[in-house]
Amino acid sequence: MKYESQRVAMPYFIFALILFAGQIVFGLILGLQYVVGDFLFPEIPFNVARMVHTNLLIVWLLFGFMGATYYMVPEESQTELHSPLLAWILFWVFAVAGTLTILGYLLVDYARLAELTFNEYFPTMGREFLEQPTITKFGILLVVGGFLYNVMMTALKGRKTVVNIVLMTGLVGLAVLWLFAFYNPGNLATDKYFWWFVIHLWVEGVWELIMGAILAYVLIKLTGVDREVIEKWLYVIVAMALITGIIGTGHHFFWIGPPEYWLWLGSVFSALEPLPFFMMVVFAFNMINRRRRNHPNKAALLWAMGTTVMAFLGAGVWGFLHTLAPVNWYTHGSQITAAHGHMAFYGAYVMIVLTIISYAVPIMRGRPYGNSNTAQIVEMWGFWLMTISMVFITLFLTAAGVLQVWLQRIPESGDALSFMAGQDQIAIFYWMRFVAGAFFMAGLVVYLGSFFIKGAASPAEEVRGPATADA
Repeated sequence: MKYESQRVAMPYFIFALILFAGQIVFGLILGLQYVVGDFLFPEIPFNVARMVHTNLLIVWLLFGFMGATYYMVPEESQTELHSPLLAWILFWVFAVAGTLTILGYLLVDYARLAELTFNEYFPTMGREFLEQPTITKFGILLVVGGFLYNVMMTALKGRKTVVNIVLMTGLVGLAVLWLFAFYNPGNLATDKYFWWFVIHLWVEGVWELIMGAILAYVLIKLTGVDREVIEKWLYVIVAMALITGIIGTGHHFFWIGPPEYWLWLGSVFSALEPLPFFMMVVFAFNMINRRRRNHPNKAALLWAMGTTVMAFLGAGVWGFLHTLAPVNWYTHGSQITAAHGHMAFYGAYVMIVLTIISYAVPIMRGRPYGNSNTAQIVEMWGFWLMTISMVFITLFLTAAGVLQVWLQRIPESGDALSFMAGQDQIAIFYWMRFVAGAFFMAGLVVYLGSFFIKGAASPAEEVRGPATADA
């Protein structure tokens, strides 16, 4: 580690992985409840399990992004973090608030939780993915505000790099768009219109900037390719992500009441959204082919390569499958949407956080060249188990979605099945998805187990002349 204050990233990474494990546990509970409807009822009803599953996903990724930023910014800025103490305080505030919120979901009736958190004075609860009590939403805003102050003060007093600029732009956008979580109009169409400003413009907008910055940073460190080359690629990818992602929000506006022109805008720009993800694939593999060193941390390199491929497949290909308005008319809200969501989140954001963890955590543990070969082999087993399992989860949900659409929405005779009758017909795919989810959990256990294997890798081997100073 070049700067001691980078070490504050460690608790963020550790807590992120704990929450990740919790998310997968609740994912398995949900998968079983799809086919065994009264499983854990009434202790953990389906709506509560789903709320915990999705909220844990959001929170642990935020912890991962914050840890990545605390690790990257001092090194990119070539200066110590502005206030390590503030970073530690914000960690405990966020961790305690997040834990209490999840316990509130599990232990208190949701309507009662709204009363206890004074939601009636500033109602923001009850919306999908934004179920957090209002006081929790303010807590997130406070934590993100303090976090931004800390890292921006660090970046402003040190070296200015494209990686830092893109990362900061994404983080500021994340904070600004979070403000729409507090806007809860009475009109349902208006509510959904602005609700997507958080949900879509986070995951298909500013989060892509954060992902691109982390990927660029890791590739600079692992390949030794000149920073200027990687930064040029990053500019182009970011531009494409914003151009397609912002107007591509329109694919959520097809059926909620806005003007008809969104059918065209949403379809055209959403069809272009796979381009920045495809560019990330080309970018990553091109940088690896041009590398000046064989970095001994092969596991981190595998995560980086896997991120681009899985993000392109999940966010790009599976997103395109049902994004055009004439197709979405039939597929909207089906299991095809769930298939896209699972692979997109895993490929684009879960894997990029695991990439920076795979690179940074060994260094913070005194292993500058990565974990031992044995540990990396175990970690890569975890990579393949989770990734292949996610591919099968996506395929099973896609098959369920196609059959669901066929049975419920386009029968030529007009005798479409009811929702529950249709669910009975596709239950076999839910069972298969549950089995794949169990293998995913096994992969996560293997991955976490790799951190307990002792030993460190040997120094990097130069292959094309001296690496740059940044590498």
